[in-house]
Amino acid sequence: MSACRPAHRAAGALLLGALLIGGCGSVRAVPDAAYDRAVGYFDRWAEEREPQPRTVADGLRDYTPADRTSVVAAPVRVEIPSVGIVSDLERLGLAADGAIRTPDDWDAAGWYRRGPRPGQQGAAVILGHVDSKTGPAVFYRLNELRAGDRITVTRADGTVAVFETNRVEQHSKTRFPTDDVYYPTPQPTLRLVTCGGEFDADAGSYRDNLVVFARLVAERV
Repeated sequence: MSACRPAHRAAGALLLGALLIGGCGSVRAVPDAAYDRAVGYFDRWAEEREPQPRTVADGLRDYTPADRTSVVAAPVRVEIPSVGIVSDLERLGLAADGAIRTPDDWDAAGWYRRGPRPGQQGAAVILGHVDSKTGPAVFYRLNELRAGDRITVTRADGTVAVFETNRVEQHSKTRFPTDDVYYPTPQPTLRLVTCGGEFDADAGSYRDNLVVFARLVAERV
């Protein structure tokens, strides 16, 4: 088996704004500038009495940037009972090449700390390896998730954000759905990302990325 780091590539207008995290050992994210552009777009749109057509999402009239929403503690643990996933969370930033740094531990997932925190308005992103050179890694069973399955994220202050899976998608790394994964959302949402599909022995990486989309359904104190 080969180590997996998800690699995302944006398409169209977002191509220049995406960060490539190469191989099955890399993940692409929308950089801060793209977040700023998205926030500015939604703010301008919300101020118009008759909003113009938009392509990222519907129902954003009440959108407000994350810095005007409630603050929640940083996430420290993720659990997905239906597939037996339990992991502490590393805090992931950007590597020197502008890519999202992936977890150091094959058996630990990581939260992209430059994005929203789970339970905060916006799309929080958690990444994990699918396998290692010696066997399955933390997100090996992520492809078994189904709509309705629960995902819980425990935060540093002991509070828990409970998410419900909406859908699971698999995309070629050349057609990664950057808009859906990284753009701001009006409600708290969660995305889990790993590698998937066939393994390309020549390239030493998987051909696809697996993405789980989930929405916040409860908060526990």
